[in-house]
Amino acid sequence: MTEPAPKQSNWNLPNILTSLRILFTPVFAWLVLSQQWWWAFGVFVALMITDKLDGDIARSRGLITDFGKIADPIADKALMITALVTLNIASNLPVWITVVILVRELGITFWRMWMLRQGKVVPASKGGKLKTVLQTVGVAMYLCPLPGWMDIPTLAVMLIAVAVTVVTGVQYLVDGARANAAGKASA
Repeated sequence: MTEPAPKQSNWNLPNILTSLRILFTPVFAWLVLSQQWWWAFGVFVALMITDKLDGDIARSRGLITDFGKIADPIADKALMITALVTLNIASNLPVWITVVILVRELGITFWRMWMLRQGKVVPASKGGKLKTVLQTVGVAMYLCPLPGWMDIPTLAVMLIAVAVTVVTGVQYLVDGARANAAGKASA
């Protein structure tokens, strides 16, 4: 009989990077609200880099932990929600964009948790990853003190991000319904 693999310690680099993202989100919020745009931009970029690094390091070194599985998506959502809401307050990001993105993000997050309780894991899709990249670029463009002529391209990127956000949210639900139907048909 083989012994189970030892449980990974929560004290590892990916989890530290995730924790830093959570801890620095209020600092980022303060920078946006005080309109220190270049600092806010720099902190946002650094925090998004930690998002990429923590996942890459965890997968490549076998450092995936229960803490990381829970904390990483929380850190991601906390940072993006904070960015959108603070940009609504301190810049010209339309509020409806934040509302649409928040409804999708929180709705799909709660749906994924419900699916997990049913014993079904819903992995991130390629469209979901594209959504994250577009949202990140859109937020970064709003944070950069760009010349006025960049307002239209900045809004355009954010509108594309909203469209992909909605489409991928619907696609998750459609795929989930198909998987449920297939599971019931085979049972």
